[in-house]
Amino acid sequence: MLDSLLALGGLVLLRDSVEWEGRSLLKALVKKSALCGEQVHILGCEVSEEEFREGFDSQINNRLVYHDFFRDPLNWSKTGEALPGGPLGALRAMCKRTDLGPVTIALDSLSWLLLHLPCTTLCQTLHAVSHQDSCPGDGSPVGKVHVLGLLHEELHGPGPMGALSSLAQTEVTLGGTVGQASARILCRRPRQRPTDQTQWFSILPDFSLDLQEGPSIESQPHSDPHISPVDPTAHLTFNLHLSRKEREARDSLTLPFQFSSEKQEALLRPRPSQATSHIFYEPDAYDDLDQEDPDDDLDI
Repeated sequence: MLDSLLALGGLVLLRDSVEWEGRSLLKALVKKSALCGEQVHILGCEVSEEEFREGFDSQINNRLVYHDFFRDPLNWSKTGEALPGGPLGALRAMCKRTDLGPVTIALDSLSWLLLHLPCTTLCQTLHAVSHQDSCPGDGSPVGKVHVLGLLHEELHGPGPMGALSSLAQTEVTLGGTVGQASARILCRRPRQRPTDQTQWFSILPDFSLDLQEGPSIESQPHSDPHISPVDPTAHLTFNLHLSRKEREARDSLTLPFQFSSEKQEALLRPRPSQATSHIFYEPDAYDDLDQEDPDDDLDI
């Protein structure tokens, strides 16, 4: 599952909710990228650096480059540690990288950035970061760029959600049932139809994934037995079903457009008492009875 999420590159949107948090899956993807030897940049805005690094071993933590915008997002302390331009400045600096290896950029979170930055500016910066085709200087190709964005979808309206969804190559919507988490994965591949699949999983304490089977039908939540079901056919003004006598009467009825052999013979057979009819035509004085070609004056 982690390999499929990181296979395409570009923006990977992790959409979580109050019931199903997505930071654990974000850290699992960060761990997978670090173990693959990629350089990993963390744009931390919602939790402290210590909290984000918690659970990773020293090998993983040594490969993480943490940009801390949680402790002093507006650089009021003037320590000189913050990058100029804030979070957008850090993202733009990542666009000007000169190394050729693959890079993973984790945004924790996109919701914080959306609440503090204009949506259009953020989308333009995300597009520039996730679509780096060549280095600015010599035009040589760079490695694949993965941008992992954690998005709390309950905090935003349909406008920002639709804008970010149009930028994402992969969307992961977290959900679940009966205490079992699921991820609905929508992948958009170039010149191919989008693929949609659902994976059931659990995240272990070391942020590795344990794929599971979906819950069985018996374990699905049932309706409350104390609430009587509503019959949608209770107050109809017509019958949905016919009784036996009504069905026999319908089957024995001959419709007017159905011609049986007896009815056809009765219509075509002349009756003995039926008189032969004639049509008499008397020409009018002004009728045109010229036998010549009426189109003789046309040059055809």
